[in-house]
Amino acid sequence: MNLLLKLAWRNIWRNKRRSIITLAAVSFAALLAIGMRGIQIGTYSLNYKTAIELFTSYVQIQKTGYRDNPSLNNSFVFDNDIKNILEEESYKFTPRIYADGLISYKDASLGAALFGIVPSTEKNVTTVTNKLSAGTFFDSDNSNQIVVGAKLLENLNAKIGDEVVILSQGFDGSLGNQKFTISGTVKMGMSEFDGMAVFIGLSSLQHLLGMDDRINAIAFDADGLESAEILKRDLMQKISDPELSMLLWEELLPELKQLIEFDNVSGIFFLGILIVIVAFGILNTVLMSVTERFKEFGVVLSIGMPQHNLVKLVYIETIMITIIGLILGNILGYAVNYYIVQNPIILGGDLSRIYEEYNFVPRLESSLNAHIFFNVSLSIVIISIIACFYPAYKVYKLEPLKGIRHT
Repeated sequence: MNLLLKLAWRNIWRNKRRSIITLAAVSFAALLAIGMRGIQIGTYSLNYKTAIELFTSYVQIQKTGYRDNPSLNNSFVFDNDIKNILEEESYKFTPRIYADGLISYKDASLGAALFGIVPSTEKNVTTVTNKLSAGTFFDSDNSNQIVVGAKLLENLNAKIGDEVVILSQGFDGSLGNQKFTISGTVKMGMSEFDGMAVFIGLSSLQHLLGMDDRINAIAFDADGLESAEILKRDLMQKISDPELSMLLWEELLPELKQLIEFDNVSGIFFLGILIVIVAFGILNTVLMSVTERFKEFGVVLSIGMPQHNLVKLVYIETIMITIIGLILGNILGYAVNYYIVQNPIILGGDLSRIYEEYNFVPRLESSLNAHIFFNVSLSIVIISIIACFYPAYKVYKLEPLKGIRHT
């Protein structure tokens, strides 16, 4: 085996120019693939994290059926039993109410999405309270102050400090209305949301809707996507009420997950094409190298070298070139990804507006996750081995006399 390794190493550098070109092709492919996958996965993680932590949260407890029919009737009582369980486990959670309503100021009346929240616990779960663009956020959940989307305030032709009336259908079907004072505005980065959102203290909205202690959801924070799955399983064990469902972020944001998965598939397809092109380059190099040495192979076969040793030699040469190219490509790919991790690419102009229109952050980030480097390297090694099949087959079928006579 040591003899084959020495022969393979010497054979690689017999034609330095061709070997260097092949090494450069493998390195460039690895660099491009690692760079692209790093940016894709890093940007996906950024958008997942931003969308989830903006307001949705990683996990929610809802009444079974609420997701398909989001009405006040599909609410549940947030009693002390549930509250004690959650507080004993030190979960970061916050109760919420979602409702539709009408907000009026002078002659202007607009549809509104009403969100009843507790500011003191909401800030531990999501970043909505950090999106304040003007004014202040109310401190108490029974305050008569509200925070509205910046675009909604503009459409109402109102300003901070003005008094508005909110009208909504209550839990019992009756219409309720109440005056509130606008204390501030938020910009969530989504024009539709900013044109409809109204944040109200949870107790104030419960009073307006006649819901007493009922809520629509309990939102939970987690350390990441994987932790969210663990949290969901834990909640299912702790709270065994069949009328309540524990939903992961991907069930709450199915459109975002599908959109990113579609983009991920297109990225993988492009990388597949790139790796196949590299495979043809390796095939060409190995085939030329093998063909040039048919005479040598014929001589060593005639003096007794086993045919399978020559096949091994061809594969060892291919793997050596591939591994050297991958080492260089991985080093360069790590450097590029590390730079982008430290210096994210900020998008501007029309591209920024397009990203924001689809609720994505106009910024490209990267990732240094080990599985990116492993998957790309493994894919290139496998495709290189497959590309070597034909040259190895020609060597396996080579007859000593034909090899000696080859010109």
